[in-house]
Parts: sequence; C-alpha cells; structure tokens
Amino acid sequence: MEKRKVLNYLIVIEPDVRTGTNRPCFSVFCPVLGLADSGDTIEKAISNMEKLIKFHLDCLTQEGEVIPIERSEKGLISAIQVPVPKLAETR
Repeated sequence: MEKRKVLNYLIVIEPDVRTGTNRPCFSVFCPVLGLADSGDTIEKAISNMEKLIKFHLDCLTQEGEVIPIERSEKGLISAIQVPVPKLAETR
C-alpha cells in the first residue's frame, strides 16, 4: 500500500452574514493558499474549505506547479471561544 503525504493547513473561521440575504453564515480562509469559502454552519464551512483545498492542490499538480506548505507541518493552531463574565472588563 502506497503511503501518501499529508499536509496541515491553517484555516481561519469567522462569523459572517451572506451578501444580499443578510443571513448568518461562517466565512473560512486558508491564508497560505489564498483561498476563501463559506458555509451555513462551522462544520459546512470546514467541509467546503477541505473540498476547495483538495481541488486547488489537484489543479496545481496538473499544472506542474509547486504546492505551498505551511511553515510548520507538525502542529495545528486552533482557537476557542470562551464566554466572558458579565461584569468583567476586557481590553
């Protein structure tokens, strides 16, 4: 069985609203590849970005281009949202 290389890409997910409908959605960006997409849920935004990255890498390969990689393939960056106590001061 052939071993395949796996790359990790940082993606950034932000709450957003759809242009024209003002419905809530989530925008997702992959800065190193210069890609952007969206989805109605976080899960759908991630799924859409995964499909877009795979498509983009296939296109780069077919065109004989080099596939960009993140500076560090060994770790993932993540963020969590934490509710702030009502009386807390933030800066």
